[in-house]
Amino acid sequence: MSPDGIEKTVFALLDYCRKNDWAGYDPYDALNSSLIAGSPLANSKICRLILTQAMKRLPLNLRPLLRVPKKQNAKAIALFLSAFVKLSGRGVAGGEDAIEVMAGRLVALRSQNTPYWCWGYSFPWQTRTIIVPPGAPNLVCTSFVANALLDAYEQIGESRYLAMAVSAGDYILNELYWVDGDSRASLSYPLPSFRVRVHNANFLGAALLCRIYRHTGDKRYLEPAMKVARYSAANQQDDGAWGYGEMSTLQWVDNFHTGYNLCALRAVSRYAGTAEFEPQLRRGFEYYRNHFFTDAGAPRYFHNRTYPIDIHSVAQSIITLLTFKDLDESNVPMALSVFRWAMTRMWDQRGYFYYQVYPFGTIRIPYMRWSQAWMCLALSTLLEQGDQAEATEPDGIRNRAATVA
Repeated sequence: MSPDGIEKTVFALLDYCRKNDWAGYDPYDALNSSLIAGSPLANSKICRLILTQAMKRLPLNLRPLLRVPKKQNAKAIALFLSAFVKLSGRGVAGGEDAIEVMAGRLVALRSQNTPYWCWGYSFPWQTRTIIVPPGAPNLVCTSFVANALLDAYEQIGESRYLAMAVSAGDYILNELYWVDGDSRASLSYPLPSFRVRVHNANFLGAALLCRIYRHTGDKRYLEPAMKVARYSAANQQDDGAWGYGEMSTLQWVDNFHTGYNLCALRAVSRYAGTAEFEPQLRRGFEYYRNHFFTDAGAPRYFHNRTYPIDIHSVAQSIITLLTFKDLDESNVPMALSVFRWAMTRMWDQRGYFYYQVYPFGTIRIPYMRWSQAWMCLALSTLLEQGDQAEATEPDGIRNRAATVA
């Protein structure tokens, strides 16, 4: 598909999201149900877990019946903000005003009762062991928001965006960073009291701290970041994979968390100015390319099975392939192939992307954070790649690339 076709899709997607005020349902929002909240089910961990997982997997959207409201989610708004920065100069309605509007929404969605700028999800979140209250700040959400604010700061130079991101870094250092022994450094996720090592959370937090260091020159952000990154990098498996976490129940290997690991570790390398992690990055990306794509261009969910094909895997596959385009010249065509696959099987002409594809059918629920926000960022990254190619490639190479696309 041509750049014009990608741009048309992005604009249609943005129009859908804008009409819905950037709010929507989420795969994990079952506990926002006003009916459930007033019932005995809300007091049972096993009931909360079953309800959350059932609603996540059902092909029918029962949320209107259960009185689950559509909500704005801080992570979704952050992804939209990063997308708007990438789309600046492409005639997006509002221009820099859109960036300021999204940043203003992040101010409103800030976690309460904390001195730091930090963010959480718009729903109670029942894990296998704990429940995370709505709005409770967590590392992953805060990292994406702070990075989006830094994107905006680098674009328009608004100093308060940098200040908010620095405060988020202080939250990570002061509330989430911990060390067990001389080198077993990690970051707590999803709550400060929950000391379980999760590699994508470690890498995301370390990358943000390194980026803050690059802007401020303050080395107190750099040393903890490098300790955390080194710990999780050292726990890469021999074949290049990372399990989600270190507990025995967290050993799965999936597409988008592996993509998080790779992109964040490369960001650590870039902002810290080091080639220390190059062996892990090359080994990890080779594993990613070899295990997470079908011959037809569909992104597999897990390393050892294809289904469900998830829109989040689609988005992260595009982003990861483009981030590592220097390692393989076929990455950009492959990212385009993933996009074309999704447009054929997961795009609704009303302007949104479906959730998941199975051999027996498709779950067509239009989740805002999980689906629309991620695809908006992925396609904005794909367009940005095209802009960079046009700016740097000789005319002959550019014309051949246009023919291939």
